[in-house]
Parts: sequence; structure tokens; C-alpha cells
Amino acid sequence: MATIIIGLLIAVALAPLASLSGVAIAKTTDAMESDIEELEAGNTPGVTTIRDSNGGNMAYLFNQRRHPVEPDQISQTMKDAIVSIEDHRFYEHEGVDFQGNFRALATNLLAGGVSQGASTLNQQYVKNYLLLVDAESDEERQAATEQSITRKLREIRMAAEIDRTLEKDEILANYLNLVPFGNHAYGIEAAARTYFGVNANELTLPQSAMLAGMVQSSEYLNPYTNTEEVLKRRATVLQSMVSNGYISQAEADEANADSLGVLESPSTLPNGCIGAGDRGFFCDYVLEYLEERGVSTDELARGGYTINTTLNPVIQDRAKESINAQTSFDAAGVASVVNVIRPSETSRDVLAMVSSRTYGLNLDQNETLLPQPYSMVGNGAGSIFKVFTAAAAVEAGYGIKNMLDVPTRYDAEGLGHGGAENCPANRYCVENAGTYQARMTFEDALAHSPNTTFIQLEEQVGIEATVDMAVKLGLRTYDDEGTYNDEYSLAEFAKAAPMGSFTLGPTAVNPLELSNVGATLASHGTWCEPNPVTGITDRNGHEVYVESTPCEQVMDSDAADALTNAMTADAGHGTAAAAANQMGWNGEIAAKTGTTESNQSAAFLGFNSGLSAAPYIYNDGTTTTPLCTSPVRQCGDGSLFGGTEPARSFFGMATQLQTATEGTIPDYDRAYDDGKSSELMDSLRGRSEGDARRILEDEGYKVRVISVPDTQRSGTVVRALTGTDGLSDGAEITLQVSDGSGYAAPASNNSGDGSDSDDDDDDSGSNSRGNGGGNGGNSNPPPLISQDDIDNFTNELRRTFGFN
Repeated sequence: MATIIIGLLIAVALAPLASLSGVAIAKTTDAMESDIEELEAGNTPGVTTIRDSNGGNMAYLFNQRRHPVEPDQISQTMKDAIVSIEDHRFYEHEGVDFQGNFRALATNLLAGGVSQGASTLNQQYVKNYLLLVDAESDEERQAATEQSITRKLREIRMAAEIDRTLEKDEILANYLNLVPFGNHAYGIEAAARTYFGVNANELTLPQSAMLAGMVQSSEYLNPYTNTEEVLKRRATVLQSMVSNGYISQAEADEANADSLGVLESPSTLPNGCIGAGDRGFFCDYVLEYLEERGVSTDELARGGYTINTTLNPVIQDRAKESINAQTSFDAAGVASVVNVIRPSETSRDVLAMVSSRTYGLNLDQNETLLPQPYSMVGNGAGSIFKVFTAAAAVEAGYGIKNMLDVPTRYDAEGLGHGGAENCPANRYCVENAGTYQARMTFEDALAHSPNTTFIQLEEQVGIEATVDMAVKLGLRTYDDEGTYNDEYSLAEFAKAAPMGSFTLGPTAVNPLELSNVGATLASHGTWCEPNPVTGITDRNGHEVYVESTPCEQVMDSDAADALTNAMTADAGHGTAAAAANQMGWNGEIAAKTGTTESNQSAAFLGFNSGLSAAPYIYNDGTTTTPLCTSPVRQCGDGSLFGGTEPARSFFGMATQLQTATEGTIPDYDRAYDDGKSSELMDSLRGRSEGDARRILEDEGYKVRVISVPDTQRSGTVVRALTGTDGLSDGAEITLQVSDGSGYAAPASNNSGDGSDSDDDDDDSGSNSRGNGGGNGGNSNPPPLISQDDIDNFTNELRRTFGFN
């Protein structure tokens, strides 16, 4: 019989694995070699840690809570205990206890199945690795635990192989780093922390004996639910240590006299962003950001990475406090969010990400897991969108000190139809909500925000230029396919419709992108993608490459600086001034408030060289109800404005942050006071319409002429504006021509005193312009028709009659 058994064993041992019956998934030689390499490396699933910018742990991500340690980081009593109870011949055999294994195999063959184990620590390590690490499907997990001779032989082969390549202490550490100890603790370090609140190298003899005993059945031998059985098992381990010469009987008796000494409750680790508290939204954003760059959440949950992020805990806390002070977390149907970004021409760190709503699962407590701070939400940012029209206008040639018309009502052409009541067909009509001066400067228009002025500007620079500027400065989601409907992006629709109301900000917005608009302007017109990660290292400390999107110069730097300076008027004497004063702000800031129609949402954008942030309050439920102020709530008649809680949220945070108070506004080229564009465009100013038209048409451009109120003579070019095509071949140029409404002809000199206000210091005292001898006249009165008018009239006649 012995001869027959030995023959069977040899035949089975030599048989190819793929030909053995009872294997759910046959391992090829290459696959087994790959497994052996992983076993030798000891690469087991670990805990990924997400850290803030100060190095503080913010969140953890794992499938199996495991903290792998080196052999010298495990107490000797723990090593002795596990060897004694699980494999007392561990240091003697070569990975496989052939005497015990062949006895078990023989018994199993005669029994027609598996009835005995006799596994070494090497074999247990292989078995647990194939089950806990290698198996990715139910079928593979079944193969790793099946009671078959085939599995036993596979374990034997792999166990023997790793014994040839690894030191015993390495195998033992790999095993202790792998096996489960119950209560979601995998590996000895996690077990030591879970049950005793210590590290693995600090485990005492009784603690080590308890944990070594639990390996037999970690769920059954739970010290919190089955104390008596755990004490019995610990005694068994201690006695085995006596028998195998690791400790004396006296030491065992002393250890047995101790209670289990476990913590009052298991010290577990929060898993995922749900454990990050008010950092949960930012944590989710980090995971989404990495997923888009090929680092999957599944890989992070297994890989034991360290993710270093940009989140500044001080700024995060101040932002959260300020948001909560202005909008209660339990305000029904309302959310207030803010993202804080650091401007830079080379990167764009996200310093804070906050919502008034608590990140969590308890809907009764108004908690949410929705990505409110970085997804398309709300009813729009209102007049903040006027910044995009203003940016397009400055780039096209407008000056920030230029005077703009402020009509009570304006009926625009080329911007769709509808709007205010009694609007003519094919016109978009807008009325102002308040009372304004008839004319104001460009920067004052930004500060006081009359609707009609910006509809006029949008009409002049074009809806395409305005929408494109919004996308370039930061609202990149607007250019994503399907953001308006299944066919169009929101930007495509706004331009094609056309959406005249675009400059009034009636569309949902991504709050993170809105904050980034300010950072782009503060960075001299350089757009960078918001970035929450500064670096990733794997379990071995090696850097993991994460692709970043290159920054882009999206707006002329001088034009961006000029617009930034124009926007400082808002906090000085505009719609944000009251909030700035109330919250004690005294620094430099560029700002813009925004409120949508019927007060269904409101926002504030503030930025300088130190930070950019855009508090945004909106309906976050299924209704579109007006919102009221003091406190923020849904109501019948809206009273919430961008200059109230949104602005106070910003200034309440900014006054507490050194980063903000040190932030500055860049100086700018004073040529932008009157407007600056290309040399060609600048050369057309002050010319007659005919002259300018001829020059442009000779260069191959299309010409559009609009009449604007101005102090220059009627027919004089006030400015020339480029469109979205710039100065490319065949592009359309808009000539703004004065209507003469503010023009006053030079007064005649009738003083009769023989002097002229323009007289210089000529010693002769005989100035032909002023020495009229008291005749009551001026020797050079202005001509009734200028030479330019004569030239234009002549040129028109020549073209009419076909003369060259």
C-alpha cells in the first residue's frame, strides 16, 4: 500500500497543473511564475493615504486595511508565537514539511478528498495570497480555497520556490503582513493598532499570543464577542511556546494571568472620503481628478499610495467658518459653496473646497455626497458674466476709462429676441433694474453693473467673442459636448441661438471654474487647470507620474491687468462696497457681484495675486424659488444679492487670511485707459468713417459700422474693434463712429483784449492767432467743412462713377 501511495503522489506531483482534475482555473506556468514574483516581493493591498498641504492625514482609501512593515518592525514575541502555534518546524524545513504533507496527501488520496492539512507558514502565505491578493473573481477565489489535491500541490510548488529565494525572516514578515486578524484588520501592524493601539514592534507576550491564536479563525476568535474562547486559544499558544522552547512555564503562567487588555472598542480607520469630514468634497475631487488621468480609484484602494494634495487646512477652515456664518447648513433647499484657488502663471492649486451642506449620507441632517463645489449647479452667477463681455471689449480696443452709454432700456440687434416687455421682433430687449447716470466710465459700469450697458457691449463685440472669452478664462465645461443638450455644448448653443442674455449670467455654472476665472485674470491672462494634487508616491516611495494640462495664455496680459484694475472699483464704491466695509476689508481686491433674475441664485468673485474665490449661493433642490437674505432661505420675493451673503462670505474669509491681505493688484499700461489694440486698429481712431473704411477694405477686411454717443465730431471713428477672428484674412472689423451727440464746436475768441489763451511766450508779442487788435474776431475761424469731409465726399464720388 505504501508503494502504491508513493507512486500516486509522484505521478500527481509530476503531472502538469493544467491536466489535473478539480481545478476551477488552471494556472499556466507563466501565471504561476508571476505569482511567485509577487509573493517574493510581498506586494499586498495596503491603505492609500490622502494628505493636506501640511502633511496631515485627511482621508484613507482601502479594500483591506493593511500597513506593511519590515521584519525588524515586528516584535520578536509575535514572530515566536506565530511560528510556535502554526509551524514549529518553520526554521528547519525548506518551505514544505514533506513528512507531514505526504502523510496528509496519502490520507487524502485514500479518503478520496482532503481531510488533513499540515500546511507550513510558506503554504499558508501562498494560500492567503492567492485568495486575498491574486483572486479577482468569485471563480478565482473558489479555486484558491477549494479542498483538492491540486491546490495542495500548487501550494507546495510555490511554497518551496519562495523558500529558495527569500530569507526565513522575510517570509515570516510577508505572512504576518498578509493574513487577516478580524475587525477589518489585515496584517500584524493593523491588528496591533486595532486591538491594542500600539505598533507591531511594541506587542507584548500576551498580546502576541492572542493575535497568533486568532489566525486560526479571526472572525470566530473575536475578543469583543467571544472573550472566553480567545482566552483559551491564547493559553494554547502560550503553552506551545513553552513546549517549543520560546518561553518558560513561569512566563506563560504570568501572561495567562493577564486579561486580554484590548481597547474598549476596535480602533478602526475611516474608509474613503466619507471619513474626511468637511474635506470630503475635496477628497472626492482628488479621486475624480486622478481617475481622469488614468489612476483609478480601484488601484488606489489596493495600492497603498500616498497622495499629497494642495488643500491648505487653515484656509479650508476659515472658508468653512465664513460660509457657515452666512448660510446655515440646514437652510432648506439652499447651498452655498466656495473654492479658493492660488493664482499663478505655471500652476493653479486648489487651496480650499467648501459647502454649507455637510458631506455625508444623512439626508435628514441635510448632508449630501453630490459634488456641489465642482459640478454644474444652480441658476447662474448673474452679472459676474459681464466680466466676459468686458474682457472681450478691452481686448477689442475699449479703454477702462472710456465713457459708456447707460440707457434706461436697450433693444439689441443680433442677440436673439425677447427679454423686456413690448420687445420688437428680432430684438433682444433689456431694462435696468435700478436708476443710473446717463453715462459712466467703463470701470464704473463694472462696479455698478447696469444691464443695458453690457448688452450694448455684447452687441458691439459680438456674442461669439463674449462666449469664447468665458470659456477661455475658465468656464471650460461650457465647451463640453452635451452640456446644453445631447447635441450641443452650452457654448455652441449660446452662440448659435444667439443667447443675448449670456452676459447677464442665467446659466448653471461650475463654482470651481468660476473661481478659476479670477485666478486667470490675476495671473495676467494665463489659464491653468485647477489642480488638487502636488504628488503621488507608491508603497516603495517612488514618484507616480500624473499628467497635467499645460497652462495657456488666453488673454493679452496687459489687457488682463487693465481689466483687473478696472474691477477694483466694485469693492471701493460699487455693489460690493457695503460688504467689504461691514467685514472690515482694507486690502486690494478685484471684484464683481452677480444676481440672477428673480434672485434665484447669487455670487461674488474676488481675486488678487494671493487668492481667487467665488462664493455661490443657489437652490440645490428641485425647485427654482427666489432666495432671501438675513438669513439665506427660500422665500416668495427674492432679496438675496451678490453683494450681500456671497460678498460677506468672501470678505469674512479674506480678512482672516494672511495670503489675501498680502495679495496685490498688478499695475497696468495706462494706454488701456483710452483703449489699446493693434497698431492698425489704433491708427483708425480719429479718422473719418470713409477713410477708415477704405483702409480696412484695401487690406481685405469686412467692415461693420455702428453709431455711438461721443464727444467727437459726427462721423469720426471712436474706436475699431476686432471680432473673434482677430485680424485674420477676411475678418470683420467693427467701426464705432461718433454720432456727434456730445460734440461742441471750438468757441470763437471774442474777448477783444488782444490776447489768446493758447499764446506761448513769444518775446515779440505779435501772435497772429491772438493779436486781433480788438476787432472782436478770430483771424482763423474753424472751417465749416473739414478737409477730411471733402476728401471722403470726393472718394465716394470717384467710386460711384467708376474712377480709379
